[in-house]
Amino acid sequence: MTTTASNRRQFLTLLGLSAVAVSCGTAATGASGKGQTRTLRYQGWAGQVTLPELAADLGYLEDVKLEWVGNTISGPQDIQSAATGQTDFGGAFNGAVVKLAANNTPIKAVISYYGSDKYAYNGYYVLNDSPIRSARDLTGKKVGMNTLGAHAEAMLDIYLQRGGLSRAEIEKVEPLVVPPVNTEQSLRARQIEVAVLGGILRDKALATGGIRPLFTDFELLGAFSAGSYVMTERFLKQNPDTARTFVTAVGRAIEWSRTTPRAEVIARMTEIVKRRGRNEDPAPLKFWRSYGVAETSGRITGKELQLWIDWLAERGDIRKGQVTSGDLYTNEFNAAGRGGATPSSPAPSASTSGS
Repeated sequence: MTTTASNRRQFLTLLGLSAVAVSCGTAATGASGKGQTRTLRYQGWAGQVTLPELAADLGYLEDVKLEWVGNTISGPQDIQSAATGQTDFGGAFNGAVVKLAANNTPIKAVISYYGSDKYAYNGYYVLNDSPIRSARDLTGKKVGMNTLGAHAEAMLDIYLQRGGLSRAEIEKVEPLVVPPVNTEQSLRARQIEVAVLGGILRDKALATGGIRPLFTDFELLGAFSAGSYVMTERFLKQNPDTARTFVTAVGRAIEWSRTTPRAEVIARMTEIVKRRGRNEDPAPLKFWRSYGVAETSGRITGKELQLWIDWLAERGDIRKGQVTSGDLYTNEFNAAGRGGATPSSPAPSASTSGS
């Protein structure tokens, strides 16, 4: 675990990239001349199958190949790698995307890739015998999460605000970085008081028992797309056909995962993990239920970004009017699901009471 005395002061500042750093990125476009790259470098997540990996296995990427360069546990780090040209795409919580763009980083969100619904959500769990029952009980407590300055910390912040805590009181809650595969163990060992658990790791922990939810992001904001894959404007300009193949394939993979029997999706993911040889345990995949993307084929409406523009401006992390949602995303490269949003996916509001 990593702890810092200035967690809140450093909130989202790990995305403080300079325009110089971005312009010096060595994106593997292969487009100096006639050819566009047909290989996309990316980071994965241990024990999980990302939507691009699923799309590749389903054949939706056609002749575009994925080149795995390692794993990450941090969305902000992932999109920073894409912005500086170390990878060709990256994904993060939409608030982190907004913050990166506010630092004059020339990126575009191209498709939503995860979100919260009744199956796919992040829960904030405590031990059954914990005295923690409310937001105010979190003062002075440690909350373990995958990374700082992203989805988990933002949801915690909103929960504390709605619980009536002042900014000074919120500062006394301690978000800590804990690798996702170790978070449940850290909670049970009482190294932290609250564990942020999502997806298959959450359901595995619940199956073991002995923990209870304090709150979930689905309870807090309802169903919403929470994160986007981004590419640099330079990459999109130099490799438009590759980008279109990639984004459309991811959109098709989202719909395949929705419409295919769950057991079949899990079986396919399990085979992917076994074949790729990264020394991972595929057993937790049996708990997979949804990627949680709200809109058809991951198409971006802008509302899921505006939510965090408003929230970050209210916090003082960005200036009001510093960024405009329409400048942050494009659906140009997503040929899948042109029908728009699903009826059950209204954009949430961070400033009103949740369900």
